[in-house]
Amino acid sequence: MAPSLEALFRLPRPRLPRWPRNGLSLASRGRGPHPCAVRRAEEALRILVDLTRALTERVVDLDDALQAVTDAALELFEGQHASLRILDESGSELLTGARSGEGAGMAPMRFRRGEGVAGWVIEHGALARVDDTAADPRFVRYADQGYEIGSLLAIPLFSAGRVIGCLTITSAAPRHFSPDDEVLSRLLANCAVPPLERARLQRIAITDALTGALNRSQLEPVLARAMEIARELQEPLALLSMDLDHFKRVNDEHGHAAGDAVLRVFAQRVRRLVRRRDVFIRRGGEEFVLVLPDCDLEVARAAAERVRHSMADNPIRLDDHHGPDGGPLLVDQRVSVGVALWRPDETPSELDRRADEALYAAKRKGRDRIEVAPVPEP
Repeated sequence: MAPSLEALFRLPRPRLPRWPRNGLSLASRGRGPHPCAVRRAEEALRILVDLTRALTERVVDLDDALQAVTDAALELFEGQHASLRILDESGSELLTGARSGEGAGMAPMRFRRGEGVAGWVIEHGALARVDDTAADPRFVRYADQGYEIGSLLAIPLFSAGRVIGCLTITSAAPRHFSPDDEVLSRLLANCAVPPLERARLQRIAITDALTGALNRSQLEPVLARAMEIARELQEPLALLSMDLDHFKRVNDEHGHAAGDAVLRVFAQRVRRLVRRRDVFIRRGGEEFVLVLPDCDLEVARAAAERVRHSMADNPIRLDDHHGPDGGPLLVDQRVSVGVALWRPDETPSELDRRADEALYAAKRKGRDRIEVAPVPEP
């Protein structure tokens, strides 16, 4: 998935009121709804309104939109964990888009269509309320899950009549969720989907389809905003300019499909190595940049070394392409990196030019290396 701009742009999170769990009922008792039920319904409505406002007025990135939904779900149902999974382009796998609560920092899980409760929800396009996970054959328990799940609620997300994902809220206690929670969860999904789709379309418009990095048009505005924040907070800022060495040979010797696969693997490795607030951009061809907020020269150089070692120490295996011995093709792809530390009076184009000059210095000196741009005198 493409990098989030949330931390870079300091997007505010909505503060949602806590949802009382003791005995919500929207049904009439006697002559009308109980006053407590009315107040709780009003509170739920406020949560949904706050979420909708946050998604439409303040959230500008798909990652942030997904996170706002799971945060709201966790508050609304006082769950233990909330996750939002989106179907991949093939429609065969559910990929974790955002998580809140216990286990949010663990490695994301992938579910095949039809696998587990979330997979069942996608396959059938229907809500699932599991009152006791120990008694439901659809529930899949993983050894490294890190927390116990006693009950859960899983809601399909629809767009234009097709299922696009699943929102799941879990609780450690069995029978945590009620029929009224099913109604509220559908309202939450209906509130969330239109802004999520708008954020997804915006992501498509600014994202390189092959690698998932932001496209070149975003480099100057991202740098300009990063500089504003760095200046305001008196933080350092660094830029890495990266180029895959002798990449043309891959295309010439093995074809453009192999070259595309190498670019995708490189992008995946970079995203695994950087912080969520770092911004990964494809300049074009085999050239990429990394914007590193709050990052001094030592930390920036260390980040560049991690990227270089990720390629130098791990040849790329392409199972769909054959090597000279008839087995999977192994591509020994290296990368050169130029590092530039921002000076407060520099413009985005000046910082970009110095990082690029450092990159070409690395190329001249033999490739598969890192060069640091000298900081110009004030």
